[in-house]
Amino acid sequence: MSALDAGFYFIEDENVPMHVGSVLVFEGPVPSYGDVIRLLVSKLPDVPRYRQRVKSLPLHLGRPVWVDDEHFQILYHVRHTAVPAPGGDDQLRNLAGRLFAQRLDLTKPLWEMWLVEGLEGGRWALISKVHHCMIDGIAGTDMMQLVLDWRKDSELSEPRPWTPEPNPSTFDLVADGVRDAVLTPLGHLAAVPALARRLRSGSELLGIGRALAGSLPDTARRLTTRAAGSLNGSLGPHRRWVWAKADLTETKEIRKVTGGTVNDVILAAITRGFRDLLESRGELSEGMVVRTMVPVSVRSRDQRNKLDNRVSAVLLNLPVSEPDPQARLAAVREQMDDLKGSRQAAGADAITGMANFAAPTLLALGSRTAMRFPQQFLQTVTTNVPGPRVPLYMLGRRLAEIYPYVPIASTMRISVGIFSYLGQITFGINADFDGVPDIQVLADGVRAGFDELLALT
Repeated sequence: MSALDAGFYFIEDENVPMHVGSVLVFEGPVPSYGDVIRLLVSKLPDVPRYRQRVKSLPLHLGRPVWVDDEHFQILYHVRHTAVPAPGGDDQLRNLAGRLFAQRLDLTKPLWEMWLVEGLEGGRWALISKVHHCMIDGIAGTDMMQLVLDWRKDSELSEPRPWTPEPNPSTFDLVADGVRDAVLTPLGHLAAVPALARRLRSGSELLGIGRALAGSLPDTARRLTTRAAGSLNGSLGPHRRWVWAKADLTETKEIRKVTGGTVNDVILAAITRGFRDLLESRGELSEGMVVRTMVPVSVRSRDQRNKLDNRVSAVLLNLPVSEPDPQARLAAVREQMDDLKGSRQAAGADAITGMANFAAPTLLALGSRTAMRFPQQFLQTVTTNVPGPRVPLYMLGRRLAEIYPYVPIASTMRISVGIFSYLGQITFGINADFDGVPDIQVLADGVRAGFDELLALT
């Protein structure tokens, strides 16, 4: 595992399941469970990680490694269930929320999929869970495209035989881990000159440094602005998961009139949602912000289809105390423009890469400590993954909607996943069950945020 992937693996505990997920809603008719199994079996050779499990080393003398699961059974990972017909959005959301709250079995390949029948209008759904140590949002899009198809009339390929590779012995793994703990940091140090030579120009590294240094005053001001610490707190084992929707065409119309990007408009609408949540609790005050981490993919084109994490992040203040929707959007746009100019994502990626220099034992301890230490600095994560703009199909059935699930960790009780598909933007909002009983206020506020910006334009 890479340092970042291992960090996601070490973070998990009974109250912090670290899987990402999605709910895919299809038009009917419902396929048979057997057909779904046959489709997935035919795709497994293209994603060998899905038949591998994690093996940790004693005392974390090396990073966890992926080994073939000699007892792999597809029927364990693909389940079949139903909601009472005719099931609506509430029934599907409640089922998904319960399934997302359950941890994956860490002794098996770290994924599950549920075929759900009983939805109104003859629809059906797939609920998917994959551990974050395997995959990030952009890689998840690549994986989705292996199961789905651009054509309605595609044919199933014949299953290919598979024989698991023998698992290495614990002694061999420990020996390899100790060697890697010594040689890997040296290898990264040796790669620094080569990395410098691969920069687009000799001055690029210096340019990044200057941009980061020049942005320090604005960054310091943003990071010291008083945030809504009431949104932070301890996490329990249960989750509330709701969703919201927006029209991509309408969002682009807003962008044309107001300027900025589609992502700026989306973040402004999310700001309205958090504003409504805090106002309904009587906790909104002058100058308050909600500080969010915005993951940024640093995956290059030649790294697509690789099952690992290639992400960095920037920090953004959502101006929840601003009552004027146009001023909120302008404040978000100004910050995002500044963050792009400051190259903060590139700097954060470099800092994240420093974990490759850490001994695995320290990495395990550091990951767990960082995500359990009480903090009021960050309140949420908002992650936006662009999806395909053409129809996708599975077993000849058209994919109608897709909703993302992003885990929560540390003392951040709320996360917001965003996905676009076929002209629609969907929001999957995940929250701690006991800490955020009013999560629907946030979801309704996001929708209201789009409505008020559309009215202005």
